[in-house]
Amino acid sequence: MTEKRLKAAASQAVSYRNYRRARDRALARLAQAYPNLYRTYLEEEKAYDESEGKKWVDITGRTNAPRSRKVLARKSSTAPRRKASGKSKATRNKGRKK
Repeated sequence: MTEKRLKAAASQAVSYRNYRRARDRALARLAQAYPNLYRTYLEEEKAYDESEGKKWVDITGRTNAPRSRKVLARKSSTAPRRKASGKSKATRNKGRKK
């Protein structure tokens, strides 16, 4: 019985993935064919989502939420981050079984 369920779930996942791909391609074609109308609709949807308190995801996948100081400070540092112990991986693993 579980094999049958797994097979059905896999089939459904593939179908949904194919549907999403076709939908994304169609959306891209429409955006190219009618760029001004697409931008207008996009702005309306963004305003609606923000009025509902939902985060808006950019094309790059980033939200419009402000970045925190902690993230900015970490990004500006070029030094590699260490574990809390401050020891290197080789030192921490010394004497452990492989």
